[in-house]
Amino acid sequence: MLLPTLQKLFKRDLEKLKTEIAAYQNEANIWITEKEIPNSAGNLCLHLIGNLNAFIGAEFGKTGFVRHRELEFSIKDIPQANLVKQVEDTILVVEHALNQITEEQLESEYPVQVFAEKMTTGFFLVHLAAHLGYHLGQINYHRRLLDF
Repeated sequence: MLLPTLQKLFKRDLEKLKTEIAAYQNEANIWITEKEIPNSAGNLCLHLIGNLNAFIGAEFGKTGFVRHRELEFSIKDIPQANLVKQVEDTILVVEHALNQITEEQLESEYPVQVFAEKMTTGFFLVHLAAHLGYHLGQINYHRRLLDF
């Protein structure tokens, strides 16, 4: 029962991420940081792409993805169309990987220890969905504040 919910949430929020990045009227504004806003929408987008490709795509989809987390926050000025394409690719990876997971796996321990204590795969996937929603909200707010 949890798996179909997660599939819908990831699909919905990744589609919204694509829409948010595409909605910037001035492409340069994707990379703006100002005052107390330490991360641009572009870097948050790259962070979400890296996070989901590593923790879902590589682990369950066996994609071979290797994450370079530090670059998610240091790379700048990737064209808007390229970011949108990377999100589209991530949607496919996440869909495929989630289709590989069984209900039994949701109850088993996540194969990589990410936090101080071990957790089930189901718990971690819920965490990843919440993490996506959190940064998606930041991107939406960033766009509405700084895309002028």
